[in-house]
This record gives sequence, C-alpha cells and structure tokens, in this order.
Amino acid sequence: MNEKPQRVTVKTLQSMKRKGQRITMLTAYDYPTAQMLDEAKVDCILVGDSLGMVVQGKTTTIPVTLDEMIYHGEMVARATVRAMVVVDLPFPVGQLSITHTVESAASIMKRTQCQAVKMEGGHQQAAAIRALVDAGIPTIAHIGLRPQSVHALGGYRVQRDADQLMTDAKAAEQSGAFCVLMECVPPDLAKLVTEQLSIPTIGIGAGPHCDGQVLVTNDLLGWNNGDVPKFVRRYADLRSESARAVNQYCEDVQKGTFPSADESFG
Repeated sequence: MNEKPQRVTVKTLQSMKRKGQRITMLTAYDYPTAQMLDEAKVDCILVGDSLGMVVQGKTTTIPVTLDEMIYHGEMVARATVRAMVVVDLPFPVGQLSITHTVESAASIMKRTQCQAVKMEGGHQQAAAIRALVDAGIPTIAHIGLRPQSVHALGGYRVQRDADQLMTDAKAAEQSGAFCVLMECVPPDLAKLVTEQLSIPTIGIGAGPHCDGQVLVTNDLLGWNNGDVPKFVRRYADLRSESARAVNQYCEDVQKGTFPSADESFG
C-alpha cells in the first residue's frame, strides 16, 4: 500500500534553504490544476489574487474579494496531499486594522484548510505580520513589486530601491514571516537579500539567486492569450493544442463522424 506523502511545511522550506535545495511554487485556482501540481511534486501551491486577472479577466488584482479567495483556496487545498497551500490576503485586508487582518487570515485558514497565507508588504505591515504569526498563522511577506499597490507604485515597474527592499525584507523576517516573496527585482538585489536572510526567498522576475521560484501556471503552460511578462518561460502551448482539439471536435460533429458506433450504447 502506498504511503501518504509527507506534507511540505515551514520546517521543510527552512531545511531546503540550509541545504541549498531550490523551492518550487506555482499557482492554482481550481481542483484539477492543484491535483496535477501536487502529483508533480511542486513544493508550494499559491492561490494568488492573480485569479482576478488570470481567471476573471480583470485588469488588476484589486477587485478580488476575501470570499473569492476562500472559494478558490478551498478547492485547491482539498486537491492536495503533499504541497504547502498558500492563500493570498486580498486588497485591502493587509492595509486595514490589525484585528481585521488577523480575523480575515484566520477565516481563510479555517475555511480553506490551507497551510499559510501571503500578504503584500514589508516594514509598513510588520505589526500585522507579527500579529498573524502570534495567532499561529504562517505568513509569507510579498515585497518588491506589489500588485495590490500598482497605482501607488506608478504601474508594473522593476523595483530598484535597494534600501527599501532590504528594509522590507528584514522587517518581514524580524516580524516572524517564514518566507519572503520578491517580485520584479534586479537579480543582484535579490541575491543580496537572499544572502542576508535566514528565511527562504521566492522570486518572480527576480533572477536566479533566490531560494525558490514562482510562476503563474497558466503562463508556464501557455494557456493565456496575449503577451506574458519577460520573466516567464513557456514550457508548453496548451492554448493552441486545446484549440486544435476543439476545432477537430466541431468538425467531427458537423460531419456526423462523432459519436461513432464504438462511442454509442448498444
């Protein structure tokens, strides 16, 4: 009988950093995708508020609600047995009162059965990160480009302020975050942060020196239409292949060759 895989935990990721083992993280927003990623032994699955753009077709992540995060997070968590499932705190949960932040994160943990949450921010959210950790909620801090603050940051730009990045990273670590995600940061700065922190770093558009990497699965698989960010490597073209299959189905139905006798009940 096959033994149930051991769940990836905070301790697992800390050990991987110490051993120099790279951490893999990908996004999922539904049961079948999460199940596939889990079976492929992805270390962490992020239920990102990126679902607002990837799934809902919106232009930013800002409109995504707490209930939507819980809805998608529950599906993903239910599909996994090995990967650590991390759910984003949507805007403006991390920007409101600490009590509201903790209550919202606790609701996510309780209703989705995920293993951790992710919150955008560094030194300005240090007190909220500490409150989450004190409440027993494992927390990842998201620094560098923060999509929820895209308007305040002046758009989706590379973040080059080394002092700000290090301040945010150190504040997150000192507040108890078990991991820092860095987005759109020059590789040399991401390397510096990674070397200075005792907790793992996960990069997206932050070069090769982080302790791990994360991508949006839909980008990686070529499922989305249109341009993708510079930092994305497409490992497949599922959109084209899926379109080919659908076109063939339509043709077979129109010609009367589907269903065949073998695909019909006698």
